[in-house]
Amino acid sequence: MLFRAATADPADLDRATAYAADGPIPALGAERIREELASNQFRPEWIWFAEDERGEILARALWWGRADSTRPIALDCLQVRAGVTDPVAFASGLLAAGHAAFGALPVYNVSLPADWRDSPALVEAVDWRREAAAEAGLSNEIERLRFEWTPAAGVHEPAGKLVFRDGTDEEFLDAFVRLSAGSLDLHTRNELRSMDAEQLAREDIEFYRDCPGERSWWRLAELPDGTLAGLAIPSATPYHRNVGYLGVVPELRGQGLIDEILAEITRFHAGEGADRITATTDTVNTPMAAAFERAGYETTEIRLVLEPPAR
Repeated sequence: MLFRAATADPADLDRATAYAADGPIPALGAERIREELASNQFRPEWIWFAEDERGEILARALWWGRADSTRPIALDCLQVRAGVTDPVAFASGLLAAGHAAFGALPVYNVSLPADWRDSPALVEAVDWRREAAAEAGLSNEIERLRFEWTPAAGVHEPAGKLVFRDGTDEEFLDAFVRLSAGSLDLHTRNELRSMDAEQLAREDIEFYRDCPGERSWWRLAELPDGTLAGLAIPSATPYHRNVGYLGVVPELRGQGLIDEILAEITRFHAGEGADRITATTDTVNTPMAAAFERAGYETTEIRLVLEPPAR
């Protein structure tokens, strides 16, 4: 068995795009792959194959990154031919080879319908991917709800509970630190097992600075008397506007202020002409999920995130 990256040779890229994957979890089509290659978000060295001795492709992995990324950010697609007797071995070997070449363990995002557990075929397809990812170092699992807003849902007018303003980097750092206390976000909780709140806050700020959204969009949320209430970080992906990050300080949670902060982000993006706003939250974060639903966001999929264990 040979695990290798694609080359820039057009014939090799044709093989990558023509791979007719089967199974219940959809693979990206040829047109989408070529679009991502053209935008530099897929690259030949981020497309990996498992080939048999005849050169037949038995498995394929597609990693994604931003146009300016030096290494891939996430695994977007992992497929193994139906009929392969041990898909875990093929998939884990393929992932391990890619990870070694990248010098990193990008997360693996598996997009699934909300009712995927009702389908035995989908459960089986998820199980071998989960096992292969764990063998390749992605042993931590988070299940997230993906939400989407469109103009048909409308926007909520300000209720006057909060005032939003720009802030200094130091103020945003302090806000990130305060919001991490008691967070229901699993990534935040996992990271705080191995680092302090300020270190995590600095990493979060760097992440959102690196997203396509602008730093000038960020807002502090305050009570009318100037007391910090929370944080609103409208953001973007390479494809559409995104909620980004939001939250309420621990001492003010449970008073409906999250609705005001989410509405502010939604109004901002809608005012910029966004025809779609996406957002995600962990399935265990039921208060945040309920806030999205109250704001007119609809669940579009479940995203199973497989990542390295907390450091």
